[in-house]
Amino acid sequence: MTSISSNNQSTNSTLQESVNVWHSRGGRQSCRTSAAFAFKSSFFGKKPRLLSVNKTRPGRALGPTGYSRLNPITASSRCHTFDVIIIGAGIIGLTIARQLLVGSDLSVAVVDKAVPCSGATGAGQGYIWMVHRTPGSEIWDLTLRSNKLWKMLADSLRDQGLDPLQVIGWKQTGSLLIGRTPEELVMLKERVKQLCEAGLRAEYLSSSDLLQAEPELMVGEDSGAAFLPYDSQLDAMLAVAYIEKGNRHFASKGRYAEFYHDPVTCLLRSNSTEEVEAVQTSKNTLYSKKAVVVAAGCWSGSLMHDLLRETEIVLDIPVKPRKGHLLVLENFNSLKLNHASMEAGYVGHHDLTLHPGQVDHGQILSISMTATTDAIGNLVLGSSRQFAGFNTEVEQTIIDRIWKRAAEFYPKLRDLCLADFISNRKVRIGLRPYMPDGKPVIGPVPGLSKVFLATGHEGLGLSLALGTAELVADMVLKNPLKVDSAPFAVQGRCC
Repeated sequence: MTSISSNNQSTNSTLQESVNVWHSRGGRQSCRTSAAFAFKSSFFGKKPRLLSVNKTRPGRALGPTGYSRLNPITASSRCHTFDVIIIGAGIIGLTIARQLLVGSDLSVAVVDKAVPCSGATGAGQGYIWMVHRTPGSEIWDLTLRSNKLWKMLADSLRDQGLDPLQVIGWKQTGSLLIGRTPEELVMLKERVKQLCEAGLRAEYLSSSDLLQAEPELMVGEDSGAAFLPYDSQLDAMLAVAYIEKGNRHFASKGRYAEFYHDPVTCLLRSNSTEEVEAVQTSKNTLYSKKAVVVAAGCWSGSLMHDLLRETEIVLDIPVKPRKGHLLVLENFNSLKLNHASMEAGYVGHHDLTLHPGQVDHGQILSISMTATTDAIGNLVLGSSRQFAGFNTEVEQTIIDRIWKRAAEFYPKLRDLCLADFISNRKVRIGLRPYMPDGKPVIGPVPGLSKVFLATGHEGLGLSLALGTAELVADMVLKNPLKVDSAPFAVQGRCC
C-alpha cells in the first residue's frame, strides 16, 4: 500500500485504541475478510492506496449533556467491514442508515467527528411544512414525497399504540404564511391556488379570518395568510433519538455500528479498479463493500475537496455554511399561539437582499419572523440567515433583532423586555448547508462509482430527510426511483 500522509493525523498501525461501536457477536471484524451478515430485514485485488485529508472538517459543539445513548461495546480491533459507510450523523445520514437497514439486508456504519444532532439538525425549528413550498419547482416532488413519508411514520407510531408527540415531538400545528402588503396578498392567493391544484388542502384567510384564527397576531387592513391546516412539526432531538434507537436494534445482528468522535481523514482506493474501498478515520479503517455516502452537511464540500486532493477527479461542491439563530423561551405563557407562523418574506429567504441595509460587520444579514410552540410548550422564535463561515458564536444583536421582528407581528411582546427572560431562554445556533441554486446535491460522484453525496439541504434537512434517505437507498440498491433525481445530480453542478 502506498500512502499520502495526512498533515495532522497519526496512523500508527500498532496503536490499539478503544472505540465506541454498536457491533455485537453477530459481526466479524477483520482487515482482510468481509463480515458475514445473514440477517434479512422484514422490511417496512491489490492492496489499496491512501487518499488523505490535509485538514478535517471543523469541530462542532457537542449535543446536549442529557442526550440519551445506549451503553457502547468496546472493541479493540481498528478494522471493520460493512456494506455501506455513511459519513455524517445528522438527520440526513441517520435516516439513510435507517432506510438501508429496514429496506435491505445490508450492514451500515455511521461515522461522525462529534455526535448526532450536533450540527444544523439540532438547531432547527422542526417544520415539516408545505405552505412555503412551490408546486412544480424542481424540489417539489422530493418535498411532497418526504412530507408523505413523515406522516406515514407518525401514523405507524399511532398504529403501534404510541403517541407521536411523545416519541418524535410530532404536532399537527397547521401553518400560516402571513402577508402584510397588497403585493404579498396577491402572491399568497396565487400560492393557495397552486397548492390546491397540487392536491393539498389550503385556504386563503382574509384579515378578519386571520384574526379569528390567531387572535394574538397584529392584523391590519392589508393582512392575510395562506393556511395549511395539516402542516406539522416535530422535535429534531426526539426524532433523532427515535431513529438511532431503531438503527441500534440491528447492531445485535451485526448489521449496524456507530463511530462517533472519530473524524474521517482519508479514503482508500484500489490500485487496480480505482474504486473507493475504505474510509480511514482517526481511529479506524472502515472497509466498504458497496457504497460510501457523504452526508456531512456544510462540511461536505471541504471534506470531499481534501479527500480528492491527490486525484485527477475534479469535484467542486459549492456548499457553504449559512449561520442561523433561533430564540427559545422556556415555560413562556405570555403569548398563546394557535398555529405555527412565518412571514411571507421567508419564501424569499434565498435572496440575501430580502431586508436591504441589514448588514452586520460586513456580513449580509436577513431576519424573517417565524414563531411556533414546541412539543413541551416552549416558544421558539426565528430566524436569521448570514454567511459567517463556520462561526457558531451567539450574537446578541441578532437575537435582539429576532425579538423585535416577532414583536412587529405579536404586539404583546412589545411590552416585555427580553432581558427579563435571561434565566429561561436558550439560543440555538446552526450552520445550514447552503447551495447557491437552492437544491440539495444527491447522487453518485462521477468517477467514484461507490461514493454518493447527500448534502446542501440548507434549512430543509428535517423536512426532506426521509425522501432523501429513500432516494439514496434506492440508488445504492439500484431500485427504481420514486422521484426524479436529475435536479439533484452531482454532474453539471459540482463537476
